[in-house]
Formats: sequence, C-alpha cells, structure tokens
Amino acid sequence: MSEITELAEKLKAEGEKFAAFFAGLNDDQWQTEVYTEGATWTIRNVLSHFVTSERGLVRLFEQIRQGGAGVSDDFSIDRYNAAQQEKTRELPTIELLEQYKSVRANSIAWVSGLQDSELEIVGRHPFLNQTTLREMIKMLYLHNQLHYRDLKKVLK
Repeated sequence: MSEITELAEKLKAEGEKFAAFFAGLNDDQWQTEVYTEGATWTIRNVLSHFVTSERGLVRLFEQIRQGGAGVSDDFSIDRYNAAQQEKTRELPTIELLEQYKSVRANSIAWVSGLQDSELEIVGRHPFLNQTTLREMIKMLYLHNQLHYRDLKKVLK
C-alpha cells in the first residue's frame, strides 16, 4: 500500500469514527464544556473547530503544493479560531456534522490525488512551522485525536 493510500485510509477511518461519535450525542451533551481557559469551548465548539480548521488547512496545503510559502509569520491560531467560531455560531449541530463529513471527504480526496513526491514539499504550517506536507497531513488526524481524548474525558 502506498503512503498516500495509508494517509487517506487513516483520515477515512478517523472521520467515520468521529462522525459516529458526534451523531451519538444527545442535546445536553453538545453543551458540555470541554475547555474553560480563555474562551469556553463546548463539544459543539470542538466540532465547529474540526470543520473550520480542516477546511482552512486543506486550502493551505494546496497553496503550498502549488509553490506557496504557507501561513504568514504573523498568523495567529487563536485569532483564526475565534473568527471561525463566530462564523459558525448560528449553525445547527446537524449542519456542522454534515459539514464535518463533507470537509473530511474533501480532505481524503485531496490527499488521494497527491503524488508521493509531493509529500516532501515544505511550507509553513500554523502550528508545526516549516515542515513537509506529509507531516501536515498526519497532523490533521493527530490534532483531532488530541481533542477527542479531551471530549471523552468530559463525558465520563
């Protein structure tokens, strides 16, 4: 199995797992607080974060694949996340879940369309700084897994 196929399969399996997790939540659970330092984030906010961060990252990855540098030196993850939370504040949770499925399907398709050599292209990631597309793609699912661990803790 090629590395591209492996990365796409990991994204697919993780996406299905998280879609099922979120689909199984009841109305009260969506409002469970996960993070309380700074802006309070509920489980709904985390799903919104999954949607908006992945959508933005895959656009960034394509820009890097096309020869772009990546994010600017003055990029602020906190500012970006706050603005994206505001943009999705009024969306029903069911719509966010559908967007998550769609964004993840687009990510899988994008990764599947890469050539192995393109995994070596370097650009500036918002969190990892200068790194390869390979590492950026891996961070897509590692990032969500870190948040998932926190979600599971607050639901116990």
